[in-house]
Amino acid sequence: MNHKKMKTRAKINLTLDVLGKRKDNYHEVEMIMQSIDLFDEMEFISKKKGITIYCQHCEVPIDESNIVYRAAKLLKDEYKIDKGIDIFIHKNIPVAAGLAGGSSNGAGTLQALNELWQLDLPLTKLMELGKRVGADIPFCLLGGTALAQGIGEKLQSLPPLPSNWLVLVKPPISISTAWVYKNLKINRHTQHPDTARAIQGIKEQNIDKAIPYFYNILEDVTIPAYPEIKAIKKRLEELGAKGVLMSGSGPTVFGFCRDEKEAQSICRTLKKEYNEVFIAKTYDEEVEAEDE
Repeated sequence: MNHKKMKTRAKINLTLDVLGKRKDNYHEVEMIMQSIDLFDEMEFISKKKGITIYCQHCEVPIDESNIVYRAAKLLKDEYKIDKGIDIFIHKNIPVAAGLAGGSSNGAGTLQALNELWQLDLPLTKLMELGKRVGADIPFCLLGGTALAQGIGEKLQSLPPLPSNWLVLVKPPISISTAWVYKNLKINRHTQHPDTARAIQGIKEQNIDKAIPYFYNILEDVTIPAYPEIKAIKKRLEELGAKGVLMSGSGPTVFGFCRDEKEAQSICRTLKKEYNEVFIAKTYDEEVEAEDE
């Protein structure tokens, strides 16, 4: 085999809690992550030597700083691969959006090259390697619904959410994750998600029971600095979306809809106000495979 195509999916955070700062300056987090069916398309073509990246999106670097390049280089160095690869990325997931688009591309690269280069590495090994390239890569490899702890690398799969329709809005701002964590102040007044109760709702396959406990603590930093995020949250709620939250360190905001019809209606309205509005469903590979 010398050719492989992949779909690499975005993620949202149903909860994001920060429990404190560790001695190594990383933050101890606890969050429920969820794959969605908004995806980038990637193509991998073998060649004699070198790693070359192609992408139609002007904001995506195509040099060694790209997470995809770093993932490919790590596998190449680690397993003494003497072949090269051309990697084509077609972006559909918005860039720098808090949706792990880059990390999902990195995860897809590890999966595709594991096959193309016939390494036969198990998922656990790919996740271990992925952690060295980016904190969200292990989850993007695992997919579905999962609880992430530690610095995001300790993952525990949860029962998949019933398939739910979402509307996502990405405002035209960029937010640095490092800046958000640096400015996060946790004290006794800080609101936290109730992760345990949210998980209970998910286990009971009852999204309405889980939603009241969803919360993203990083909104405490981003909303005062970027009021537009609060305005989008309010707009989604006015239009009928539930469980409206910012994903990751932002700036994308998402909300749950009753059905596809409501999602389409909210999307049409918001497209008059924002350039980047998307409809997606929560995604679980196993459930999706059964449906096909």
